This record gives sequence, C-alpha cells and structure tokens, in this order.
Amino acid sequence: MLNSPFAALRHKNFRYYSFGMLVSTTGTWMQNVAQPWLAYDLTGSPFLLSLVGAMQFLPVTLFALFAGVMIDRFPKKAVLLLTQAASFAVTLALALLVYSGEVRYWHLLVLSFLLGLATTLDMPARHAFAVEMVGPADLMNAIALNSTVFNLARVIGPAFAGILMGSIGLAACFFINAISYAVVFVSLLFIQPLTQVEKEPSRKGIVANIREGLLYIRQTRDLLQTFVLIAIVGMFAPNFGVLVPVFAREVLGLAESGFGFLMSALGIGSLAGALAIASMSRTGPSRKILYWGPLATGAWIVAAGMTSQPILTALGLALAGFAFILFNTSGNSTLQLTTRDEYRGRVMSVYALVLGGTSPLGNLYAGLFAEHLGARAGFYACGLAILVLVGLKVLLLDRVAANVAADRARHLPASSADESGELR
Repeated sequence: MLNSPFAALRHKNFRYYSFGMLVSTTGTWMQNVAQPWLAYDLTGSPFLLSLVGAMQFLPVTLFALFAGVMIDRFPKKAVLLLTQAASFAVTLALALLVYSGEVRYWHLLVLSFLLGLATTLDMPARHAFAVEMVGPADLMNAIALNSTVFNLARVIGPAFAGILMGSIGLAACFFINAISYAVVFVSLLFIQPLTQVEKEPSRKGIVANIREGLLYIRQTRDLLQTFVLIAIVGMFAPNFGVLVPVFAREVLGLAESGFGFLMSALGIGSLAGALAIASMSRTGPSRKILYWGPLATGAWIVAAGMTSQPILTALGLALAGFAFILFNTSGNSTLQLTTRDEYRGRVMSVYALVLGGTSPLGNLYAGLFAEHLGARAGFYACGLAILVLVGLKVLLLDRVAANVAADRARHLPASSADESGELR
C-alpha cells in the first residue's frame, strides 16, 4: 500500500533538519569523491587507498558501544551540535593542507581517524534523534526521507566534485564540506524535539550499560536477525569508494569527471530506492526486502564489475544502489520500531558498529583484491560474498532459529508464544 512519500515533512523540525542534512551530505559526498582520488594520486596503490577508508571507520569499531551509552545519557541534540563542530574543524584542517600543497598521505590517515571519531557519535545520535523530531507514527517515513536526502546528495555531490576537481582543484571540495557542517549546526539550533526520553541518572557503569544493551539485542530475535544481515551487507556492499576510482581509471580509462559520473549513477539508483521505500513506509518494514535486498545488491555489484562500457557500469552501480537502499532503510526501520526508547541509543550504536565497523574490513578486503587481481576481481569478490553469506544464513541459521522457536512454542503457554513479534 502506497502513501505520501513526504509525510514526515509536515513536521517543522524535520524540515529544518532535512535542509541542513541536504547541504551537509552534499559536501560529504564531494569529499567522498575527492578524498579517494587524492589518496590514489599520492600513493598509486589501491591497498593504501583502502587504508584511508579503514581509518575513518576504525573509531566506530573501537568506540561505538561507548558512544551508545553517552547518547542514552545526554540530549541527542547537544551530542549532534558537538559532532558538527568537531567535523567542521577536522575538515577545514584537511582543506587548508590540500590548498597549501603540503598534504601528505599520513595527514589523510590521521584526519580520517579524527573525522571517524566524530562520526562514531554522530551516526547513532542522528538515527536515534529521528523519533524525537517526528514521533513514532512518521518514524519510518522520516528514515526513508533521510535516505532520500542522503542519496539526492549522492547524485549532486559527486557531479559537483568531478567538475570542481577538474577545473578548480581538490581543495574546493574539502572547503565546501567544512562549510556544510556549519549549516547543519545552525539548523539544529532551530529544532525543538517533540518528545524526549527522560534521562534518569544511571547508577550503573558504562560497561554494565553496554552489557545490558547487548543482552537486550540478543534476547530480541528480530533485532538479532537484522543485525546479522546488516553485518554481511555492511562489510561487502559499500566499498565503492575503493573500487570505483580504480575501475574508472584502470578498466574504463576515465578521468575525474567520468569518476564523478559513475558515483552520481550510484546515487541516482540509491535515490530511487529511497523514494520507493518512502512510498511504502506506512506498511512498515518487510521481511522480503530484508532478504531480497542484499541478494539483489550482490548480484548487481557482480554485474557492474563485468562491464567494459561506462554507461553499463553506471547502470549496474545504479541498480546496486537501488537494492542496497531498500535493504538499508528496511533494516534501520526494523531496529528503531522494535527497540524500546531507553535502549535506542545503544541499539543504534550497535547499528553504527555493525554497518560502519565492518567497513574497514570490507575496504581492506576489496582493496587487496583490487591491488593483486585487478578492480574487476574486487567487484566479483564483494558481490559473491554477499550472495553466498546471505544464502547460507537463509539455509542454515534461519532454519535452526525456526526449529528452536517451534520447540519453544510447544513448551510455552499460548499467551506467551508471540512475545518477540515478527516482521511481515
């Protein structure tokens, strides 16, 4: 059943937030294009390029669980103001280094790590803040529109970046991204949360709070099942920043503008997926999308790597982006709609850990294949890994879980057999 894909925009808070995020994510995607191109220029190595991406996601792996406790303890708006200020400072430093001509590879590693520290707090805080801006009724639509904004920026940002890189230079992309964080900071000042979970002083330590959140996830079957799928897709799907610049140069013979075109095609497909899922948001997350989305993503990643024509590569990337966003939005919605308010920050920090924390491993995996066997092999390795692992999960883990649930149901009273809740 379809509904208005823009329902969440009736909330003034969300309109302010969406404008700021459109500007910011456009700047972020400009940097996402410029930074790997710069890293490849400095090193000439796909593997060293992949290390830059790995360094940006490493803090998520190390500190996401601690970040979740902080998000549950402090107002999310205040956390987001802090992360925008920190991201502005780090990105401005990189812009000045590039502009001065003094940038070195190690600068990229250090500044990527620092930006990753800000992201470790920012990513789960943004997701957890959505319900405070729009309420639970429009939550899935807000998540889908967030994805729409993100992917509209994915179309605009790489296209602008490709033009600026070829005409003005790389530094312009980093300066624009720094300014974009200031825009988000200002937009957040105008937001007044509709609902806010009371922050009771916790008598437990940080480690005890982390353990409590992990136990909650383990005991909630829909959360646990969704996290397994997110881990698989998060490791092997979003490696385009490593593979596409190498593929564009080595296989397709493209320059900066051609690379920007390919990344924009990925964004167009992702944007279409976000709009599609926004139109279905009133029906809630679908189990079919949670399984077919990853399988389609893996298949189209393989297809994109098989082509030798830029237009066909762009088509494969667009379809991979479409399928990935269908899955990612459904997965995010499942987590948020299943989670109790007092655990929201910790659950979304695990989401950041699983989705973002697996990315360094995925970046290294893709980079090693591209380094030693070529860019095509990197596409094949990532796409096939998704297909095989999701297939194994369906055939093995889900069958075991179904048998365990059936055994439990036979030994429980009828009134308690449906406590965990099931996706449609």
